Amino acid sequence: MRSLILAVVAALVVASPALAGPVTLKANPVDDDGRVTLGDLFDGAGAAANVVVGHRAGPSIVFEAAQLQSMARQSGLHWANPAGLRRVVVRSAATAPAPSAAADSALADPSAVGPAPARPTPARNAYADRVISRNDMVEVAYEVGGVRLTITGRAEGNAAAGQRLAVRNLQSGRTIDSVAIGPGQAAAGSAARPSTHQFAAR
Repeated sequence: MRSLILAVVAALVVASPALAGPVTLKANPVDDDGRVTLGDLFDGAGAAANVVVGHRAGPSIVFEAAQLQSMARQSGLHWANPAGLRRVVVRSAATAPAPSAAADSALADPSAVGPAPARPTPARNAYADRVISRNDMVEVAYEVGGVRLTITGRAEGNAAAGQRLAVRNLQSGRTIDSVAIGPGQAAAGSAARPSTHQFAAR
């Protein structure tokens, strides 16, 4: 009887995912081939690094943070999401901007973004400064009467941080005039005034 119990316990241990301990979300997650894996997203993914969690059809793909936590947990990984992020943007390695302050805002909700990206100067390459590309999915935040709302739409063009950007609401078909504040993030309404820096730093 004891041998049977030990065999069952051993089988359960083998069948359950090995705990790899806490993992850290990469500052600027990218993928090379359209297959987004846990290794593309997290440092310390270990044996779960090749587990595919999504397929990128365009220049970027957006994951809900809670969804990523669940998929990581299923593979034996633990991501605590210490910054309280709501969404995570994964970009193509061929188009992702160089790591900078803008990379941090690619991961965070506008309410949790760190220091705002520096405004591009005419002498710098516009493509290198680009934080949003045409057809990217973009979360637009705007304030009405002190209430902040967010919608997700598709970018109608390219934009660097601080540049104006038209975003099409896929539900209504209407175009929203906004200002890019980081990868996958834009602001509209009162939040899109020249004080974009203040909005991003909240």
